[in-house]
Amino acid sequence: MNFKILKLKSPYLFAYLVISIFFITWMIFLDTHSLLVHLELNKEIDNLEERKKFLEDQIEKDNKLILDLNDTDSLEKFARETYWHKKENETILIVE
Repeated sequence: MNFKILKLKSPYLFAYLVISIFFITWMIFLDTHSLLVHLELNKEIDNLEERKKFLEDQIEKDNKLILDLNDTDSLEKFARETYWHKKENETILIVE
C-alpha cells in the first residue's frame, strides 16, 4: 500500500486508521466488557439454563413421587424396591 497516495488524499486518514485499529483491538481483547468476555458469559448462561431445565424436570418428577407416596400401598412398594424391605418370614430374590 502506498502511504504517499493516502497522505495526499487526506492528511488525517492515517491517524484515524491507527486510532480505529487501536480502538477495535482494545474493545475486542483488552476491555473489561470485551467481546471475549461476552462470549464466555453467553456460554455460561447457556450451561446454567440447561441445568435449570434439568432441575425443573427433577422437581416435577419428585413431586409426582411425593404424591404417589401418600398412598400406603405405593409407599410399601417404594420401600421394598428401593431399600429391599421385607415382611417377616419373607425371602427377597433379585432377578436380573
